[in-house]
Parts: sequence; C-alpha cells; structure tokens
Amino acid sequence: MFGSFRRSPGFTITSDETPGDVLLAGFSSFGLAGLTAADFVVDQLDLEQTGHLTVDGLPAVTPFEDGRPRHHTRLFSRDDLDVTVLVGELFVPAAVGGEFADAVLEWTEAQGVSEIAVLSGVPIPHGPDEHETYFVATDDYRERRLTDTAVQPMGRGFFDGTNAALVERGIDSSLGVCVYVTPVHAQVPDVEAAIRLVEAVESVYGLGLDADPLEAFADEVRQYYAQLAERLQDREEEMPEDRMYM
Repeated sequence: MFGSFRRSPGFTITSDETPGDVLLAGFSSFGLAGLTAADFVVDQLDLEQTGHLTVDGLPAVTPFEDGRPRHHTRLFSRDDLDVTVLVGELFVPAAVGGEFADAVLEWTEAQGVSEIAVLSGVPIPHGPDEHETYFVATDDYRERRLTDTAVQPMGRGFFDGTNAALVERGIDSSLGVCVYVTPVHAQVPDVEAAIRLVEAVESVYGLGLDADPLEAFADEVRQYYAQLAERLQDREEEMPEDRMYM
C-alpha cells in the first residue's frame, strides 16, 4: 500500500541545461488532462529534452516507444524560450507528494526558477456550463500573471499531495506558484479538458500555442494514454477522495 512505505522514496532530478524562469508542469492524474496538455506544449513548441527525474523506493513505470525506453518524468526546454516544461508520467501517490514536490522545489531553487505553473484536471461534479479553467495562485503570481486574464479563481477547497506542497512553499517564499484546474471526465485522455488548459497557458504566457491540433495529437497517443490510465485505475484506491475543490 502506498500509504505505508517502509522508507521514504528518493527523487533525483538531473538536467543538462539551465531551465527557463518558468516551470510548466503536467502530472499523471485522473483524466490525464494536465499531462496531455504539457505533452502537447512540448510537441507544438518543438522542445528538446534537457533533463529527467528518477525515483528510488516507489513503484515506477518505464515508458517506451518504437522499442526505445525513456524516463517517466522529463524536462524540456528551448534556448530562445524562458519556459521549461515538466512532463510527469509517473503516478505519485498523495502520501509521498511532499517528497516529490521537495525534490522539484530544491531543483528549482538551485536553478533560479521564479515561478511554477501546474496544469491539472480534477474529477469534480460539474454542469455543462462549468467547463472552464480556474486558478489557485499565490499573491505574487496573481499580480504578475493574472491581472489581465479571463481565467477565474477557484472558489473554495483544498489541495493535498504534490500540488499542496508546491502551493504551500509558494505562500511563504518568493516563488510564484499557480495551479490551473479544470473539470475532467473519465475518458482518457479528456481532450476537451486538455484543450482548456492549453488555452489558459496561451492566454497567460503568449507562447504561440494553437490548441486546435490537440484532438489529432491525442488520437495519436490515445492507446498509450489508455494503458497509462489502466495503471492509474489499478491504484485508484490509493488516490485521495474527490473532495479537494468546492
């Protein structure tokens, strides 16, 4: 069981290049919307892998394509872009989300990263008029990025796991942190949710992203995402209840 480790997992980040000022992250979670969106950003902006994360003491996955394995959590950058993208295909249980976040935060602090934006889908009850993207952000991030955007703040609730640890660090430091959240459905990947997240990123950062091709992009990797979702389903009992947002 993930809630009772014999020892705390160890996370190590290795990077070949200095990251941009902004870290944009998408993790493996219900609906895979954040992961799909981050993966799409990497593909559309033609970013190159510049680093990866490894883990010791936690059940892991090793993705492969065309017979070639790759790390499950990877960093992507481009010389002329001040944004580094973290694509995390490893499911990190809430019980060890703090340790995972600590590894990310230690690395970002050492590399001089000033803000972190997380793309996340949440399985909350919602009506057809509530297909929107919302934000939960520290004050400095809001003042820097969100004063002239149509993205609205999330009402009430709380985080746990990785997102909780990242936001908590941002509250009491100069690190600006924002989690962009949107409702997701059970289908994998939830392409509409991923499109909303990509559009939110574009409205805030102006990276030149076009979300229209995301449907075709998701079709190309749908089988892979479905297999990844099966692994998440197998561990669903270890995930927190859907009570984080109200």
